[in-house]
Amino acid sequence: MSDYNVAALSRLVEQFERMPGIGHKSAQRLAFYVLGLSEKEANGCADAIVQAHEKIHRCKICCNLTDGELCPICSSGRRDGQIICVVEDPRDVMAIERTGEYNGTYHVLHGAISPMGGVTPEDITIKELVRRCDGSVQEVIMATNPTVEGEATAMYISRLIKPLGVSVSRLAYGIPVGAELEYADEITLTRALEGRRLL
Repeated sequence: MSDYNVAALSRLVEQFERMPGIGHKSAQRLAFYVLGLSEKEANGCADAIVQAHEKIHRCKICCNLTDGELCPICSSGRRDGQIICVVEDPRDVMAIERTGEYNGTYHVLHGAISPMGGVTPEDITIKELVRRCDGSVQEVIMATNPTVEGEATAMYISRLIKPLGVSVSRLAYGIPVGAELEYADEITLTRALEGRRLL
């Protein structure tokens, strides 16, 4: 075992390793990049992390992330509030917005129902979604990931919302089963939106 161990550097590498998708070598590269920053740049980076952690919270309407009372989409007067696109993660909103083809609103669940993973309907924002379906909403587009958990979540929500007189559709399978929305390209997402089907 090597005797070379700088405690502060090791702690920095460990923090980067805790991030999703970051292995040991990537964590080391990030740590050495940070060490190469000027003091001003390093303080700016640290301050941005602290500020984001302190100021970003869930929009009180759609549960997307925002630093204001409402997210920019919910506060925009140009969006069609009669349509809600339901996604699992805030990154999925960004993916669909990149297509430029959708002008409705969103609802972010912050997860999917997963009995094996210990995630129940109460652990995600389903209650908040149902409250939004108060008569002004005409269609809910289920854009959960095409995984077992995503499908189960879509079906569960559909059973809750259909009795309220709201049309429920599902993204078409231009998106491969097992894939995640944030990695889909704009053309695939556009076709999936255009080919959505009723549940």
